[in-house]
Amino acid sequence: MSLRQKPLALTSFATCAYAFLYLPIAVLILYSFNRDGVGGFPPHHLTFDWYRVLFGDSAMWSAVGNSVVVAVAAVIISILIGFPAAYALDRYGFPGKAVLQRLILLPLIVPGVITGISLLLLVVSGGFHLSLTTVILGHATALTAVATTEILAGFLKLDRSLEEASADLGASGLQTLWRVVLPLMRTSLLGTALLVFTLSMDEIAVTFFLIGRENTLPLEIWSRLRRGATPEMNAISALIFLFSLIMIFLSQRLITGRDRTAESAAFTETLLSEAGANR
Repeated sequence: MSLRQKPLALTSFATCAYAFLYLPIAVLILYSFNRDGVGGFPPHHLTFDWYRVLFGDSAMWSAVGNSVVVAVAAVIISILIGFPAAYALDRYGFPGKAVLQRLILLPLIVPGVITGISLLLLVVSGGFHLSLTTVILGHATALTAVATTEILAGFLKLDRSLEEASADLGASGLQTLWRVVLPLMRTSLLGTALLVFTLSMDEIAVTFFLIGRENTLPLEIWSRLRRGATPEMNAISALIFLFSLIMIFLSQRLITGRDRTAESAAFTETLLSEAGANR
């Protein structure tokens, strides 16, 4: 294969891969505008009627609100637990550290059904009633391993020289953590938050066992699909996809628009100048 043919082959392969991944989503969005329902291709009589039906569906939007509440709470809890856990695993040595690093990966390997059943038994044995609170605890328990793993990977990529310079120039451990480590970790934390949020919004196995009377979005869609697919399902899926694109765009703007690493370097330079003045 010549050098000119290789880029063409790679481009064709990449095009097929992206088509395999995103063509079903494109078809789903297209059918959300189909007046005649799901069957038949190509769609005819495009309309916004299904979106009007969706916006008038209070049960569906109640499920969306429940999913968002659960996902946001799961993000907060998993990062609050995962950040210090990852920090300790990266910075300190203690007995059983190697075993703990491997045990953190265990929830990622165990099937969601087993995790859901075990959490259900724990909740019932503790005398708790099934509700959104138990779903939040279940999601946080299952996704803390994801948060810890992702944040630990971010710590491993950090340049330690800025932290060492900050400590050498008189900054306390808390100042170094707040002014140097956290800004340097912004990409990892933001990526972890988006990943945990997405996984929580999509979680159905753990939710199925821990949900009470209120439904989350995946369970609401699943329960309705048992009665047959409707373009309303396509409409809510299209809106979720659009929301995901907006979140990705905003996250990239936050990452590239504010260079917090420069703020960390500026803080270190300030300490350096103060130390020089004291000398």
